Order: sequence, then structure tokens, then C-alpha cells
Amino acid sequence: MTTLAERMAAELRALDAERLPAAALAKAKLCVLDFLACALASRELPWSRQAVAAACASSAGAAQAAATIVGTEHAVAASDAAFANAVLAHALVRDDMHLGSVSHLGCVVLPVLLAAAERERVTGARLLAALVAGYEAGGRLGRMILDVEIARIFRPTGITGPFAGAAAGAKLLGLDTAPFAVALELAANMAAGYNEWAATGGSEMFFHPGLAARNALTAVELAARGAYASPTALEGDAGLLAAFGKSRGWEPLPQGPQNQLEILSVFFKEVPACNFAQTAAQAARALAVREKLDSGALERVIVRVPYAAANYPGCDCAGPFAHVLQAKMSIQYNVAAALCTRTFEERNYEPARNAEILRVTRLAAVAVDEALTRAFPARQGAEVAVELRGGARLALRLEDVQPASEDVVRARFADAAQAALGEEQAAALGAFVAALEDEPDAGRLARLTRARAVS
Repeated sequence: MTTLAERMAAELRALDAERLPAAALAKAKLCVLDFLACALASRELPWSRQAVAAACASSAGAAQAAATIVGTEHAVAASDAAFANAVLAHALVRDDMHLGSVSHLGCVVLPVLLAAAERERVTGARLLAALVAGYEAGGRLGRMILDVEIARIFRPTGITGPFAGAAAGAKLLGLDTAPFAVALELAANMAAGYNEWAATGGSEMFFHPGLAARNALTAVELAARGAYASPTALEGDAGLLAAFGKSRGWEPLPQGPQNQLEILSVFFKEVPACNFAQTAAQAARALAVREKLDSGALERVIVRVPYAAANYPGCDCAGPFAHVLQAKMSIQYNVAAALCTRTFEERNYEPARNAEILRVTRLAAVAVDEALTRAFPARQGAEVAVELRGGARLALRLEDVQPASEDVVRARFADAAQAALGEEQAAALGAFVAALEDEPDAGRLARLTRARAVS
């Protein structure tokens, strides 16, 4: 009998860019733009600067320091570039989200692919197929393992990220089924990351994807060099699934052009904050706009969400907020910011400068809604109800999160790329992504993001 890793490897190897649904290829290119928009826009954040500095220090004097750190002039070793680029992509808490696995997959998968593509000449079509394979592996592993109780303690991206990145890297390098499976087995041993940061605002959350990307690339490189790993590292009595009390296996994709690939379930955030605060913030803004609310008239706010949202670490929190990340995680704070400003601007997440948002946050309470809980994770709804001075009560309910549109993703990319690289280079980068499936050298993608571009 074949092992779970072998079955996964065989199926992922069979994914081919020429036979993928057009919707999957279009989504893959949009994921690239979202990744670049996030990474380019976050270069000056403290955790981004720390990751870039650590990567450069690690690669100092390295003979093969040829992988690009996005938006900088730095070329470092592949593993260091993967680390830094993953942190950059996650630094705004705005990167793409896969609901079924509760994971950020693009911030791990793409740094692995960029680093590998600069070292091994591969086509853009091959990179896109590898990207889809990475999302597929991470998304489906996450569906096997993640539930509300596990996500209370373990960081979902820390579990799914190394696996997704290893699948993408093995696919990009064209590993045969046996070494491909070894890469997955090694990656299963690299699951790491806990959610204590959510209570304290600790910045380890930003580094989880960086460690996942670095470890994923290492798993692929070891497998390519003949490393041996436990064939039952996933389903064995002491394997990954057992560690989390799970036994579900890998279910083959249905045949045909309408395959429900996991990348098609990814959505782009409208709000630069925690996934579980998205819909509530959207409902709050819509209510504030519809009713022309004056935040000064608010006396009470009730936010109804699914059980998973209320119980994810850091989400049901009315303060205090010592760090930006605590504000970005809090459902109450996100709702208050939307009610007060009617925007999702990054400047909303500076608690010390937003006294009115803090005041409204303290008026807010989170409640679990049974109907929304039953609909989750297929739908992620929320309701915001407010009481005003004088006794008026108003409410607005959204049955599902509203993703950022394709136009929004493209506009964010254009703004971030022009600010970081200049108008001409930003246009060249956008054109490259648009025609990525036809590009003979996918390594140019990373090089075009250098502060001084190398063609």
C-alpha cells in the first residue's frame, strides 16, 4: 500500500499548468500580486526590518547569495530570502486567507518559489503550477487537522505552511514521486508555532511564516539530495495526524476541469487585520455608512460572530492594547475603528493615537451566534448591533465575509510597487505577472522586485 505522503506527491505532481482551469490560473496570478503588494508595502515595519537584517547577517559572505529580498537591493542565500520575504508578506496581517485551513498560505508558498526560481531556471507556467500545488497541499492538510480547539494553541500557518511550501518547492523542481514524498514527510516534522502572541501582541506571529518558508525549502533540498524520512510521518501512530488527534486521509480530487482546487477557496482581505475580525468590521462600516452614525452617540455595541471567531486567541479582547498586533486581532477594536472612521485604513491600528476608537472598543462585547456557527466555515458571517443615546437600536448582519475585489488587489499592488520601485519598474513587474504563464524564466519575477532591478 502506498503511504499518505506518496499519494499526495503523486497527485500534486500530476497538476499541470496547461490542464488547470482558467479560474485557477487567474487566481494564482492574483495571489502573486497580493503577495507582492503586501511585501512591498511593509518594508519599513519593525518586524520586516528585523527579518531583512537577520537574513542579510546570516548570508554575509555567502558564496551563493543570489536570491532577492523583495523591494530591497539585497541578494542573500535562498533560505534567508525565503525567510525574509515570508515575514514581509505577513507583516501587514493583510495577506491572503484560506478559510478551510484557517491559514495564510501565499506568504509561505511564494517565498519558497521565488528563492528556488532564482537558483534553478524554470518557466512561469511551471511556477504557477507549483503555486497551485502548494495551496492544494496546505489547504487540504489544514482541513484534515485544524479545528477551533487546536487553533486555540497551535498557529495554523505554522502547521500548514511548511507542508504547503515543501509541496510547492518539490513541484517546482520536478522531483520524482519518492523524493517529493520525502519532502512532505520532512515538512510534517517542521510544524511549529503557538498562539500565545495573540494575548501579548508578541511579534513571533510575524516570524512564523518566515520559519515555515525556510524549513520548507530545507525539506525540499534534503529530499532532492537523497534524504530518507519516515514514510508514515503523516498517518503513523506517532505521526503528524496522530499528534493532533486526527485520522482523516487525503481524498483524491474529482476528475475533470471543474476540480475544486483549494486556491479557488482563498480570499483577499479587505481589512488589514485578523481573519476573524473581517466580517464584523465590514458589517460595522456598512452600518455606520447606512445610518450616518456619530460615534459619540454610541452607548453599547454587540458583535455576534461564529464560535470559531469568538474563541480564536486575541479576538475577543476589549483591551488594553499595548501593541499594534493586539488591535489588529481584536474583534471589538476592529468594529470600533470601522464605526468611528468608516474606513479600514492602516492608521486606525495605532491605539495610542485613537482615543475615540478605544472608547468605543470598551463599549463593545462579543457574543456567539448559533446560526453563524452552523454556517462556518463554509460561510463566515457576523452581525453588529448598536444602542444609541435616546434608546435607538440599529443592526446590520452579513452572512459571509466580503473579499477584497480583484480591482482592489491590483490597486494595492500598483500603489505599493510604484512607491517602492518607481513607476517604470512597477509597470514592468505588473506586466511580467500578467503574462507569467508565457515567461521562459520565472526567476525574473524576484529580480524585478529589487530596488535596483536586474533583468
